[in-house]
Amino acid sequence: MSAIKKFFSTRTPKFNFMQRVMNGHPFTLLDLGAGNHSPSKTTEIFPNCTYHGVDLNYDYEYTKEDIAALKKFYEMDLTKLEFDEMPDGYYDYINMAHIIEHLHNGDTVVEKIATKLKKGGYIYIEYPGKKSTTLPSMYGTLNFYDDPTHVRVYSVKELSELLRKNGFEIVSSGTRRSWYYILLIPFTSMAYMLKGKRIPAAVLWDLMGFAEYVFAQKKS
Repeated sequence: MSAIKKFFSTRTPKFNFMQRVMNGHPFTLLDLGAGNHSPSKTTEIFPNCTYHGVDLNYDYEYTKEDIAALKKFYEMDLTKLEFDEMPDGYYDYINMAHIIEHLHNGDTVVEKIATKLKKGGYIYIEYPGKKSTTLPSMYGTLNFYDDPTHVRVYSVKELSELLRKNGFEIVSSGTRRSWYYILLIPFTSMAYMLKGKRIPAAVLWDLMGFAEYVFAQKKS
């Protein structure tokens, strides 16, 4: 991947934090929610990443690039809390972007999954915040309730306190705001329209304050 392409790719918030702390070093990643070609996209940006994916089922029609990137796949329902197959204290980084809102017991899932992280490792959690419940409906989910599989609203305060109780230090948290994506809204919107496609809500997430995040490091 060229330096220019990598720069633009790492403007995505979840990759931006990963880039800050991994910075080209080899690392083991546990990605909760491994669909949408996440294995190939992630390992193209981070070629030194050993990618382990978790999802409800293994039917995302992965490309050969995704299959090659997946070093381990855990097919599971996270709400059942059956994590014994995963090694404890193994991962350098855990990514949990837009997963927790689909879990009625997401707080317990976070506590359990945190044991799989090495001391000094990082966890990134991103989810629709309380503000999303007041936003207008839009194609692709701008209001929390646009997605019928959303079951619980979490908050920065709740997740930060949970992580601190489990030996983490909060590195950064708050409303997700990528000024890069905000500045690109006119161009991204035009690109969809020129292709005859509807503009998805995700184009406006950063502008509207749809999502919150917590980024933390395991200290004990």
